[in-house]
Amino acid sequence: MLDIQNLKVCYDDVLAISDVSLTVGAGEIVALVGGNGNGKSTTLRAVAGLNAAAAGDVSFNGQSIGGLPAHKRVSLGLSLVPEGRRLFPRLTVLRNLELGAFTRTDKHEVASSIDEMLGLFPILKERATQLAGTMSGGEQQMLAIARGLMARPKLLMLDEPSWGIAPKFVTKVLDVIQQINAKGVSILLVEQNLHKALAIAHRGYVIQTGRIAMEGPAQTLLHDEGVKKAYLGL
Repeated sequence: MLDIQNLKVCYDDVLAISDVSLTVGAGEIVALVGGNGNGKSTTLRAVAGLNAAAAGDVSFNGQSIGGLPAHKRVSLGLSLVPEGRRLFPRLTVLRNLELGAFTRTDKHEVASSIDEMLGLFPILKERATQLAGTMSGGEQQMLAIARGLMARPKLLMLDEPSWGIAPKFVTKVLDVIQQINAKGVSILLVEQNLHKALAIAHRGYVIQTGRIAMEGPAQTLLHDEGVKKAYLGL
């Protein structure tokens, strides 16, 4: 479904990632893990079209999308839930969900999707008319994921979904990710909670200083002592 080949991204002539290659197959949860500052978020932003690639290629469902703007990638079925959630804090939960469907034109289908999201995330139904900025971090993360799903993505990219939320919500968020995947949505997951990310993923990639250092089945990486010591700091 997603094929990244030899991707290179620079910030003001400073190399952020170099020669990153990875794939996500249909129905997979793939975790991209590694220490802070190694290029995980940069990779997701490049796939989403928010960072321009200096070299390499990104293909989605067999189509090269390197030259497409971000909003056209959303229309193809790529959706990013960014680090820090990036909600519209002065708008209600419902309005945030509606804005997640900005590429869709059928109002009845959008309304049906909102109902589906409120069923998947019961806390959002309770907070439907509340301003997003007044909710807890965990509730905001649920809303950010729901908003990402409103675009009806084939591939959902999640950047640090456990960032800044209470431990009880971390488990809920990761459970929801598995539920989303069970409905047929592929997942590319960047997550600081390395044990939990690899525990729910099918495959994983370890990124170090902007390059893929290791890859393999998630359970293999999870129990590899060399990986934990050299790349994950465990």
